Amino acid sequence: METDLHELLRSLRVWDTELPVFDPAEAPEEPLPLFARWLAQAVTAGQTEPHTMSLATSDEDGLPDVRTVMLHGADANGWSFATHATSRKGRHLATRPYAALGFYWPAQGRQVRVRGPVTPASPEESQADLHARSTGSLAAALVGHQSEVLDSVGELARASESAWERAQREPEAQAPSWTLYLVRPDEVEFFQGDARRRHVRLDYRRTEEGWARQLLWP
Repeated sequence: METDLHELLRSLRVWDTELPVFDPAEAPEEPLPLFARWLAQAVTAGQTEPHTMSLATSDEDGLPDVRTVMLHGADANGWSFATHATSRKGRHLATRPYAALGFYWPAQGRQVRVRGPVTPASPEESQADLHARSTGSLAAALVGHQSEVLDSVGELARASESAWERAQREPEAQAPSWTLYLVRPDEVEFFQGDARRRHVRLDYRRTEEGWARQLLWP
């Protein structure tokens, strides 16, 4: 089985398509406009779920954890996502309010990495964000208990069914632990893959004067 896995991994190829050319000399002075442009281009290229991202946090002992979540917004204040404050990542952020985000768009051989301090939005902002989303999102938030031990799949089914009924009946129902978090980036890196491995990496770092840019070796 181990040999089969190694053979399978060696047989896989990446970027078996024409990739876009990225000239860092033409990049904007700040990272947000470039991120917005790349996200829009990923959508146009047919990238599946381009608004999903890896979110890395660490616990009180500094041990890392990572999972895939959805981007809720990005503006001059930072990149935002939401979760229950009582979840594992919520508890991590309460102890160590710093995170890293990773976007990967293989349709164009592109990655974007973001990292910086994290702050929770107000309860009012968090609930407004939740209620701007789908009925399914509200139902999932109402189920609660994220990251807690689950006794059975049947218990989840019953809780989910009840939450769906409530979400449809009360579209403004509150999920008090649901929290919108904002990552204010210290660093944003743009990676453009190249079939000949001449990858282009453009790194933005926040300074007191604004954003500084530099190229990185691939």
